[in-house]
Amino acid sequence: MIAEMIITGDGAIARYERHWEHSVQEVWAWLTENNKLSQWFPELHVEELHEGGTIRFKMPNGTFDKLTITELKMNSVLELTWWDNTMRFELDPETHGCLLVLTEEIKEITDHTPKDLAGWHMCLEVILALLDGRTIESRTEEWKIWYEKYIHAVNEFTSAKSK
Repeated sequence: MIAEMIITGDGAIARYERHWEHSVQEVWAWLTENNKLSQWFPELHVEELHEGGTIRFKMPNGTFDKLTITELKMNSVLELTWWDNTMRFELDPETHGCLLVLTEEIKEITDHTPKDLAGWHMCLEVILALLDGRTIESRTEEWKIWYEKYIHAVNEFTSAKSK
């Protein structure tokens, strides 16, 4: 399911909602344990898992940027800076697993926004596949499919927002 785009006073929020048949603890481990995190987002490495702690992002040129954890509630909320934006993962237990809500507060929609949205979409697909013990044959090919959908969604969103 494609992310819902929500207009805010100063930008937008992209909201992904997933109902997974895995416990909060299992999903939390994939978000915060470096040996698992590296399997779906190899550029990220948790340095300090606490509010005010850091997550290191390896840039393509080999340097590192530090992202700050702005809110942390174990097995429930992980919020961090994402350069000018904010990423927030929320987990809630359900009868047969958990609800994962990922939101990105987007300060400015640019030509790069659909790429980022498709990227986060694929991250969620990969986490679920890993939880299920499956593999995704070509993450790049899958990303391309979602990227086209997000180009369309962002265009529709920006048209509606400008009205």
